[in-house]
Amino acid sequence: MAAKKDVSEKTVLKSLGLSGGIYGAVPCAVDVKNGKVVRIRPLHFDSAYDPKTFNPWKITKNGKTFEPLMKAAPAPWSLAYKKRTYSPNRIKYPLKRVDWDPKGERNPQNRGKSKYVRISWDEAAQLVADEIKRICETYGPLAILVQGDGHGECKFIHAPHGCSTLLLDKLGGFTQQVRNPDSWEGWYWGSRHIWGKGLVGMMNPADNIVNDISQNSDMIVIWGGDPETTPWGFRGQLASRLLYFWNEIGLKQVYVCPEVNYACAIHADKWIPVLPNTDAALQLAIMYIWITEGTYDKEYVKTHTVGFDKVKAYVLGEEDGHHRPLLRRWHGPWAVLT
Repeated sequence: MAAKKDVSEKTVLKSLGLSGGIYGAVPCAVDVKNGKVVRIRPLHFDSAYDPKTFNPWKITKNGKTFEPLMKAAPAPWSLAYKKRTYSPNRIKYPLKRVDWDPKGERNPQNRGKSKYVRISWDEAAQLVADEIKRICETYGPLAILVQGDGHGECKFIHAPHGCSTLLLDKLGGFTQQVRNPDSWEGWYWGSRHIWGKGLVGMMNPADNIVNDISQNSDMIVIWGGDPETTPWGFRGQLASRLLYFWNEIGLKQVYVCPEVNYACAIHADKWIPVLPNTDAALQLAIMYIWITEGTYDKEYVKTHTVGFDKVKAYVLGEEDGHHRPLLRRWHGPWAVLT
């Protein structure tokens, strides 16, 4: 007779990346017993499927092969989600300041000083609803600021991606604050405009810039970045594996950053330290050498850029009529290096 399965134990598959919008990043197997997380493990893709049927991408160079693992490679904080869940510092219930009365004295001078008392979820929801109505009636709907930012820990339904804005829009509108979309501008739109591809090696390395770099480059410059840690939230440790692959095939890595970050310490063939906020000066210095010595790729500039004549005039100091190179007015490139 088959052994009866303990219904108090189960394994749940969860995406535990810290950035939503990347379609189920870092899948993990979460073991649960009696309603509590026991452990978090990388999901093994070959646990239920034959790897021969996957037909995964491959990048081969100099006798080395870079291809997907048969398991997820979650970042340390994904594996530590259990500790986060059961941390004694986690706020598990709604709390209200003991001396805050929404219908009476609010005592704003005691913010950060007075203690808190636990309230029910129903009471918390009612307080939020009443405050939204009060602000709209007193100051108008545009007095409510919506922080339109965030990724959502691999979940699409969360505040910055629409829930709060749909509600407030029906109340007459809101004021929205959205940060400079630097991550999207750089890794998504930047790569798409320059290379014609997107995603920069996160999902389909064989079909975009990563394979191009691996096959045709002798050196890669990583400026102000730490691929060993920064991409963890999106795709686990794929970027770390890629850096090791580039080391193996002989692709030189140069890091320009103020500190020796993790990736620099492990993978750099050369580290160029630069003082914070002087990157532009160093970049202009490099451009000055390229232009005055004629060492830049003229054919690439001709076929892949627009407005180089204006950049050249700016670097050489011809734009403002001074006819003095920018670097001379900035007292030389030695001012930006540590």
